[in-house]
Amino acid sequence: MERRIFGIETEFGIRYIPKGLGPLAPEEAARKLFKPVVDTWRSSNVFLPNGGRLYLDVGSHPEYATAETASVRDALIQDKAGEYLLNDLVNQAEDSLETEGYQGQIFLFKNNVDSAGNSFGSHENYMLERKVEFSRLVRSLIPFLITRQIVVGAGKVHPAGPPQWGGRPLGAEGQPSFSFSQRADYIWEGSSTATTRARPIINTRDEPHADASLYRRMHVINGDSNMSQATTLLKLGATDLVLRMLEDYYPLENFEIKDTATALRVISHDLTGTATFPLADGRREANALTLQRHYHSAACRYVEEKGAHHKDVPYILDLWGRVLDAVESGDTSRIDTEIDWAIKKKLLDTYIARGASGYDDPKIQQLDLAYHDIDPTRGVFGLLTRKGLVKNLVSHDEIAHATVHPPATRAALRGRFISAARKAGEPFTVDWVHLKLNNQPHLTVMCKDPFATESTAMDDLLATLNLGPGDTWSPPFI
Repeated sequence: MERRIFGIETEFGIRYIPKGLGPLAPEEAARKLFKPVVDTWRSSNVFLPNGGRLYLDVGSHPEYATAETASVRDALIQDKAGEYLLNDLVNQAEDSLETEGYQGQIFLFKNNVDSAGNSFGSHENYMLERKVEFSRLVRSLIPFLITRQIVVGAGKVHPAGPPQWGGRPLGAEGQPSFSFSQRADYIWEGSSTATTRARPIINTRDEPHADASLYRRMHVINGDSNMSQATTLLKLGATDLVLRMLEDYYPLENFEIKDTATALRVISHDLTGTATFPLADGRREANALTLQRHYHSAACRYVEEKGAHHKDVPYILDLWGRVLDAVESGDTSRIDTEIDWAIKKKLLDTYIARGASGYDDPKIQQLDLAYHDIDPTRGVFGLLTRKGLVKNLVSHDEIAHATVHPPATRAALRGRFISAARKAGEPFTVDWVHLKLNNQPHLTVMCKDPFATESTAMDDLLATLNLGPGDTWSPPFI
């Protein structure tokens, strides 16, 4: 497939820390956070002028779904734009609370686990051609996704204590530890239609948000939320390369894994990448490092034969290889400004070397969480960025632009329609495919082509609003 659509859906953890009046429950904090959205849009579930979607998910988790993009770099930019938009809401909510006598702070965390052991997700979306044999592709992709965590995991501290549902490492015997992944302990199946109680690696609900005769959507839900731009780019880019190899029937060895849940946990809690797990053939065992080496080597050969399909492919292949070298050697010095788990582990180990008692130390646990605070002036990742200790691939201006402007896909139609309808003061309804002026429902436009950036039908619809040329864009809602 020459072209692909990408998207990321991120659920954020929310917490209010009081400095005077009593605490706010997450539900109340979320309500305060979304007040500007509700005041403007009369809803807490909205599509924005940049083509993305912002809403409150189950459990009072703010969630941002990027606009559909046609490149991994654009997906990265749109993902970061979501952080900017939500952090602006945080600032507004704190100002509003201050006028009510609350002196506390609202925190939004781009992570995957809360203190009670509940998990929330970061979902990736990849558009596939309908002609691809989906069951074969899923079966072949799952071993890559199970082992991918040693490359693009966000890292997590596990304090000592009795085993808990979903959140304790296998074989850790109650000792404090550090794992590659936050999400691995909460995934139970390879693929299914579930998303919550029995979480799979791949959700198989057939919701392409496009022409179902041509496309389907690969919905991956076992990945970690990433703070590092380089890690996000590698996560999407490496997965895209493996998908391309599978779509082209490029030779890859069969590594189907016998027990998905056990393999995920064994891999996550073994920082050497060499812990073994049985394969489905009943004859062999494998480890994460061996599997990832196989996928990486195959991807390098594939690109050498087919050519790089976008400018970031050489960097993705180089970083992928450097991460595997770091896992094998135990020396993360060549990746500890780019890969989340390595950045975080270096930070925590530095504090331990300076006197913290270990991964059980409350300060270490606090740093583990604060790494994911999206506030660039308060969060640990923001501090590391200002000190030049993490690598940025896209600029502040590119991200700020993406908070208002959509990428060059169908999202551009959606964004233009939303801005025009707002400018005209016309009530409207949109989703990923449909554009409707509520007062003229018979003129509803359906756009099933996610690559489309022009639509005569939409132009005709906007013409009914009597807006002048260039008079369609409006300021962001926050």
